[in-house]
Amino acid sequence: MRTEKDSLGEVSLPDEALYGIHAYRSKVNFPSSNEKINPYLIKAYLMVKLAAAETNLKCGLLSKGKYDAIEGAIDQLFDETELALKHESDSIYSKIIVDPYQGGAGTSLNMNVNEIIANTALKILGKNYGEYSSVHPLDTVNMSQSTNDTYPTALKIASIFLLRELADSFAKLQSTLQAKETEFKSILKLGRTEYQDAVPITLGQEFGAYAQAIARDRWRLYNAEERLRSVNLGGTAVGNSVTASGNYVLSVNNILKKITGLPIAKGEDLIDVTQNMDVFVEVHGLIKAGATSIIKISNDLRFLSSGPKGGIGEISLPPMQAGSSIMPGKVNPVILEHAVQIGELIKGNDVIISNLVSQGHLELNPFLPMISHIFLKSIELLGKTNLTLAEKCIAGIKANPDKCRQNLIESTALAASFITEYGYETVEEVVKYAETHKIPFINAVVTSGLLPKTEFSSIISKGLGIEIE
Repeated sequence: MRTEKDSLGEVSLPDEALYGIHAYRSKVNFPSSNEKINPYLIKAYLMVKLAAAETNLKCGLLSKGKYDAIEGAIDQLFDETELALKHESDSIYSKIIVDPYQGGAGTSLNMNVNEIIANTALKILGKNYGEYSSVHPLDTVNMSQSTNDTYPTALKIASIFLLRELADSFAKLQSTLQAKETEFKSILKLGRTEYQDAVPITLGQEFGAYAQAIARDRWRLYNAEERLRSVNLGGTAVGNSVTASGNYVLSVNNILKKITGLPIAKGEDLIDVTQNMDVFVEVHGLIKAGATSIIKISNDLRFLSSGPKGGIGEISLPPMQAGSSIMPGKVNPVILEHAVQIGELIKGNDVIISNLVSQGHLELNPFLPMISHIFLKSIELLGKTNLTLAEKCIAGIKANPDKCRQNLIESTALAASFITEYGYETVEEVVKYAETHKIPFINAVVTSGLLPKTEFSSIISKGLGIEIE
């Protein structure tokens, strides 16, 4: 065991632990949620630390030997984080031990990152873990920085990476819907408004409208990146750059831009960017908009596939798993149900983010850890849901043309097509005749004698592709 000290006292830690006293105190202070810090946030935080170290080197504040050790440490930790991103290894979480839900505005995570970089650098230098006289978590790794500028900056970087993946998932879903639009373009069916029969539409047109909604969500997210590129790195504790040199403040964001490959820019007012987190409300609102599109489309598809014998049954969903422990052969729309639930979760997250952002106090928002965790979670969940929806549901949907035709023929909704020429009241008489005699409207047109027969036979047969009996 090794002993580490802080202003509160001493703690014994395992000799092999890369984390230090500050991460340990966080771990024992906050109950475990059994959730992990998002690996994109860890990756982004390492990028921020690398940018800070390189800037400190160029400003003459950090020796080349210590910089090389820090750079080597961050490279090793990058590799482990990439394995976590690929779901190949969770080893980084033996080092990043703090819970996502933590007090302190993110200090716990910043301290944890500082400690594992310092101890990994010490190993590279041939030192023992905890020999901080050579590379110190705060004096060396955290030089010219604060939690209050590094954490929001890392969050914005992680968000941009994930938003790009989310936009790609919307693009995949859009193209899948467009393929169905083409496949179903000639299948005429009954439209519906307020769950009641409405004028005819093609199944392809319905899927085309879904694709357009998803296209809007896709482009909203592409534009959202612009909202997140302004960062406060160099502002330190409250945005006025106390403990950071002028050269550091001028240089660090350009170096971060180079490391990340993102269009990062220093905020115009670092005090503003440090204390105000409204950008996350704005961007999450766009994510929520995408979630509402997914909910609407999913519920529509559940409705159109309902039955299949006792419901609408105009489309068939690909069967994914047995749907009942008591009814053999029953198959439920599980992918769509999952998508609806994720959408509702994101809507709930939006309320939490809005509330916590509004409760920032003076120069800092202390609730950024929860804001960041559920913000990134919303992005990831929606992206995965989009891909699952496209690949395991939409792509396998089949049309039931006979059922579409039957529902259309048996409805009086076709009547609206004749109002312009014959007038509302005249057509309404035909509708009443159809309902009274319990026959399809198109047959009532012919048999009622209220409207001329020849023209309607031609309109329906040629225009709608339906033969009058």
